[in-house]
Amino acid sequence: MADHDLTGFGKSTFTHDGATRRVLRRGTGPAVIIMAEVPGVTPKVLEFAEHVADAGCTAVLPVLFGTPGRDANPASAGWPGTARTVASTMWQVCVSREFTLLATGRSSRVVRWLRALAAAEHERCGGPGVGAVGMCLTGGFALAMATDERLVAPVLAQPSLPLPWTPGRAGTIDISPGELAVVRGRCEREGLQVLGLRFKGDRLSPGDRFAFLRRELGDAFVAVELEDAAANPQSPMPAHSVLTEHLVDEPGQPTRQALDTVLDLFRGKLLGQEPATAG
Repeated sequence: MADHDLTGFGKSTFTHDGATRRVLRRGTGPAVIIMAEVPGVTPKVLEFAEHVADAGCTAVLPVLFGTPGRDANPASAGWPGTARTVASTMWQVCVSREFTLLATGRSSRVVRWLRALAAAEHERCGGPGVGAVGMCLTGGFALAMATDERLVAPVLAQPSLPLPWTPGRAGTIDISPGELAVVRGRCEREGLQVLGLRFKGDRLSPGDRFAFLRRELGDAFVAVELEDAAANPQSPMPAHSVLTEHLVDEPGQPTRQALDTVLDLFRGKLLGQEPATAG
């Protein structure tokens, strides 16, 4: 794919607690906060946002890092271009105090800003609440955001923090015990459902992490775990990004079914609709 010029997306900024970031929007209806994976809001992330908007929601994409619209896939950018883009973005993330990459038992500081954004978008867009999708580095953010009762549809796509370099880090997720207890209470009292997506062989989002979420949240955690062979074979990367780079957007494909599961969650929780008929 070529770079996306952001046509069709509204542009604004949002400020909270002294931090101002750019925000992209598309669609109408209840808000869904879409937090991109490294290297940022790529054309594939924007395609996912279009699916969310077509489902009847407002896709809201905060620019947390990277250059929105830039395609970093080696097939189009070339391996040197991809390496430069990813390295630049990771440096931006690593030097920022807003992101917690290795520490266990805590969420990243940027989650507070994201909760404020979700509250503002709920007021702006209306509806029964807000949805949120985190991807890879931002995957666990959707879980930590769910301490706010306005977030009614959290989706964790291949959550990768804390980076699973040790068994202890692999068997947890980037949320504090207190925040996790609040989310667990919402699951028990309100029927909150947390949806998780990953490829079974993904070392960045290990199976131990989903096992931890099952233990902590019980049946409220709904896991979609796909065989690596279901990933888009045209991607040169190992199976990882269920909703974006490794999506095979064709009826009957496991990744397309996973996407439909996400959209059905938003339709049900935000729009009060029955699940769409599977293609």
